[in-house]
Amino acid sequence: MSVADSSSDLLPDRFRRWFTERGWAPRDHQLALLEKARAQRSALLIAPTGAGKTLAGFLPSLVELCSSNLSPLAGRGRLAGVAGKSGEGGDEAPPAEVALTTETPPHPAKQAALAASPSPRARGDGMVSRSGGLHTLYISPLKALAVDIARNLETPIAEMKLPIRVETRTGDTPVSRRTRQRKYPPDILLTTPEQLALLLASDDAPYLFGTLRRIVLDELHALVTSKRGDLLSLGLARLWRIAPQLRAIGLSATVADPDELARFLVPQNSPSPAKGEGDERAVDQADIVVATGAAPPIVEMLDTKERLPWAGHSARHALPEIYDLIRRNTTTLVFVNTRSQAEMLFQELWRINDDNLAIALHHGSLDVGQRRKVEDAMAAGRLRGVVCTSSLDLGVDWGDVDLVVNVGAPKGSSRLMQRIGRANHRIDEASRAVLVPSNRFEVLECVAAIDAVAENAQDTPPQRKGALDVLAQHILGCACGEPFFADDLYAEIRSAAPYADLSRGDFDDTLDFVASGGYALKSYERFARIKQDKQGKWRVANPKVRQAYRLNVGTIVEEAMLKVKLVRSSRAKGGGSTGAIARGGRMLGQIEEGFIEGLTAGDTFVFGGEVVRYEALMEDQVYVSRAHDKDARVPSYMGGKFPLSTYLAERVRGLLADKRSWTGLPDQVRDWLALQTKASQVPGRRELVIETFPRAAKYYLVCYPFEGRLAHQTLGMLLTRRLERARARPLGFVANEYALAVWGLSDMSQMIRQGRLDLDALFDPDMLGDDLEAWLAESALMKRTFRNCAIISGLIARRFAGEEKSRRQVLFSTDLVYDVLNKHQPDHVLLRAARADAATGLLDLRRLSDMLMRINGRIVHKELDRVSPLAVPVMLEIGREAVYGEASDVLLAEAADELVREAMS
Repeated sequence: MSVADSSSDLLPDRFRRWFTERGWAPRDHQLALLEKARAQRSALLIAPTGAGKTLAGFLPSLVELCSSNLSPLAGRGRLAGVAGKSGEGGDEAPPAEVALTTETPPHPAKQAALAASPSPRARGDGMVSRSGGLHTLYISPLKALAVDIARNLETPIAEMKLPIRVETRTGDTPVSRRTRQRKYPPDILLTTPEQLALLLASDDAPYLFGTLRRIVLDELHALVTSKRGDLLSLGLARLWRIAPQLRAIGLSATVADPDELARFLVPQNSPSPAKGEGDERAVDQADIVVATGAAPPIVEMLDTKERLPWAGHSARHALPEIYDLIRRNTTTLVFVNTRSQAEMLFQELWRINDDNLAIALHHGSLDVGQRRKVEDAMAAGRLRGVVCTSSLDLGVDWGDVDLVVNVGAPKGSSRLMQRIGRANHRIDEASRAVLVPSNRFEVLECVAAIDAVAENAQDTPPQRKGALDVLAQHILGCACGEPFFADDLYAEIRSAAPYADLSRGDFDDTLDFVASGGYALKSYERFARIKQDKQGKWRVANPKVRQAYRLNVGTIVEEAMLKVKLVRSSRAKGGGSTGAIARGGRMLGQIEEGFIEGLTAGDTFVFGGEVVRYEALMEDQVYVSRAHDKDARVPSYMGGKFPLSTYLAERVRGLLADKRSWTGLPDQVRDWLALQTKASQVPGRRELVIETFPRAAKYYLVCYPFEGRLAHQTLGMLLTRRLERARARPLGFVANEYALAVWGLSDMSQMIRQGRLDLDALFDPDMLGDDLEAWLAESALMKRTFRNCAIISGLIARRFAGEEKSRRQVLFSTDLVYDVLNKHQPDHVLLRAARADAATGLLDLRRLSDMLMRINGRIVHKELDRVSPLAVPVMLEIGREAVYGEASDVLLAEAADELVREAMS
């Protein structure tokens, strides 16, 4: 059947006319979703940005609502189908009997009566929308995206005069509107995973969602790889029970494993239907629709005319060239990987902005009002460039962006494709992107990423196993709504893809934790949050528990930020502390709590472009004084926001190992690798090159695993312990995405020659056993990870009515509970959850384990008399500013030049 025939069969007349009037034709994948909807099938749409994914996802809902909700009425009233410019439902007043000042949900009987007698919604075109309840739910990973989608839906609804009411519900939605939405729901509600959890935790959830026919999950790949995805999956499981007729549409541009993602959209573990029945829910996977016909993107790497740095992440050397790209294009998005880098690049671009181009800044730390102004100006075409972070990886469909510039290495091919898709939202025209590597290693990564994009090779992370702390939060939320039997809830939860393999033992342990706190906490009444009634159903213990749940729902635990204040030193001339610290002082900025945890009074570090001495931590303020220490101590830092993907790391190793491929590299990088070949050795694809050399009265061991900063940090921690036992007297280590450097006071080259240090034993995979457990027991990392799990599970509440706990209160509470559980119940649910988080997140144990197995028996040792060219970048990490994972390249210039001279001598 032709596209035209399919369109005629699937689209009502007013929809076909609308497409024609705009000069469009419905695309095959849009019609395919209409076919899936007609067949009552759930579907996953994989389509590049600009292919009309959003319209495709909503077309089935718009067509169904248009077909069922129209009836004639005298022309009066306003256009009920338009949500209002804010996307928050406009100013339309509900019927007079609706009270707007109460949070109390309507009585179920009243809700049922309202559903049976819907109020007419007058429209200005002589039609009326007779609300049959909530028809479609749209879930977005970002509340800003939900608002943008609502604004985009206004156009087809208004132009086709559809009798459809669209509203958003986010954390910014007024209480009065939220209350009205529960009593008189719109046809289409756009919201977030957290708001869905709140709505499901009310006793009127069956009435609100009982009419639900469709759920649209946007940017699905960005949701399923985090705990927010776990929470959403559990919400889906509850919706499938409340509304068995519900069908899902997933929208995604970048998918590494479509089959795995398609499981997320349908219930798992469904009993097989009787022979002859075609119930989709026994298939355990949604249908997959792939958009075709997209023009391949044009991706280039900037071959800078300037000297390319050996290290650093600022890309200052390329600033004039980046500015020239903005000047020569209509609208350019300049992506960077961290907020501090965005601030620096924005300031530097304005400094050289002789043409007075309209250049703006956008990142997650900016005030929401400022971000909205930038987005509105961008949508209106008033900006020539926007410097941004991942805050714009997802979001507004800006058709006028004609170039994407990615400063720094992209870290993953799927992330790069997502960013490239921000340019030129037209499927049949190529998007254009330019990669700007900040240093020579990043050139290798950029080349590997460009090759991956050309092959359309995806590297999105695999779907995660559902977390137990999120499960605990969901169980509590269920008890806040309807009372439940444990057997029924267990079966429901296992229909969610991340929890399909949940054991009954883990479920029972989690349920017992919510009910009593677990064996070690049973004696504390405040941890008993749910209880069983006479029928054996579990219900919330008291109204305060329900209120605490609503104030603390969600899985996002922001990193605790401490204010840094500059004061006069408390140290006497002899070096000792006077014990007195002057309060007040000039505010320098904010720093992550995890960074300060590794410091002791008197330690120096670099912050805001100058060396400071750590004096004290008081509540949420860090007091520092000016210092002049040339060797400012910097403790291990857990790295940047985006780790190098396993897939790209493998491609970089392959690029290095194949010398024939070097001919395609810039001259500067090719010369750098040639120098490395003469001085030492370039790492092979499967081997580990280890270099040892002396420098400045210390001895260094540098290795090149190419497994990303997180895995290297963990490796460094474990190697340091082993080197201590070998009496190598290690002093510290640093890591970047490609290499690890450990330094100490003993000559490690000599120890290896004399057989006192065995490299095969040093890198034996058994380090992930006792050494790892011993280190975790001593470190503060597990306590910090446990703190997040305790907050997400609801054991420790951050917020109460009218107040929020201070950082110190949360810290004290969670550390106390951690110590109790560690001593009396080491297999507690929350400790298991914390260990799982550490293994998959902060420690990257799976990747480290794979690396140790890969290099087993393939270690190549090079004893050198000086630093090698390949070691220069990681050596420059020593003494770097660790704030926000970035450093001031200006401060490093002198050290860099000295190291480069040594390596080239």
